[in-house]
Amino acid sequence: MLPQEYLTLLNSEFELCWAGGDRLLDAICRYAMAPGGKLLRPILLLESAVAAGGRAADVLPAAVGTECGHVASLVHDDIIDGDDTRRGRPAVHREHGRDNAIIAGDALIFFLFRCLSDCRATGVGDDRIVSALRVVAQAGYDMCHGQSLEAEVCGDLSCDTETYLEMIRLKTAAFFRAACQSGAILGGGSAEAVRVLGAYGDHLGAAFQIHDDLLAYDSTPEATGKSAVSDIRNRRLTLPVILAYETGSDADRRTLEDVLRGVQDDTLGEDAAFAAVHGVLERTGALESSRGRARWHSARAREQLAVLPPSPSADRLAHVARLAVTRDR
Repeated sequence: MLPQEYLTLLNSEFELCWAGGDRLLDAICRYAMAPGGKLLRPILLLESAVAAGGRAADVLPAAVGTECGHVASLVHDDIIDGDDTRRGRPAVHREHGRDNAIIAGDALIFFLFRCLSDCRATGVGDDRIVSALRVVAQAGYDMCHGQSLEAEVCGDLSCDTETYLEMIRLKTAAFFRAACQSGAILGGGSAEAVRVLGAYGDHLGAAFQIHDDLLAYDSTPEATGKSAVSDIRNRRLTLPVILAYETGSDADRRTLEDVLRGVQDDTLGEDAAFAAVHGVLERTGALESSRGRARWHSARAREQLAVLPPSPSADRLAHVARLAVTRDR
């Protein structure tokens, strides 16, 4: 289990961030950051810092900032995707309007960098803060490239597995890698610890995103807090769809083509289109193949940790890698 004290401490810090603010932007940021998230990235940063030989208290501001950056990406993603719910309640743009949501997302990104600089007050050296800032900034840049690549291949069933894996490396794994590496850097870890934890974050991010692709079929909207048909509605390519198109029959491929071109959605509705895709993914074995790929990345993530000295934090990082492919939300 993850340390409850970390979760309690983080939630307390989030409440303090905008506790005294009475402007509209403060209220929107509080709404966006309200409890309900997994707090995975800040936990990764804290555990990586300790696993690399540092203290959690020294990097707590950076952990808070990491979650702010993640939430900012969700706020913007929901606008781009037109998703109305997030964490089981109205998305920020539905509750406060599109323009306000964009501004709040931008504010949370800038707050991330302020939080990193706040580690100076906890005793972290300027050189380590600058190195961590570079890692986080590169991750943000990579995430934008991944988002752009996703838009580029949207609905294009000629997209292959390697392109998909590159997309999730940029869009999803980048922030996992940055959380782990910046934690190790700020915690005073060695270059080897920073490298190993970065590789762990890469594999963890891939496992997490592939499993996320599967939740629409393996979980429920009540558990995930978002619509199961979102990927289909937005013509987003996921690994099981790519694998099914590569291995399916002509009829299976036509079904996927029709759905991604909106033919079935227009004539039968979103639920029927989702059911048709689900049937193809089951018949072709694409769901099980995707589960196997997610488990493979989870195992590779855990292997990276063997280089680190044994510690409760390293054990908990291994637990996170297992959790990434067994969760229901």
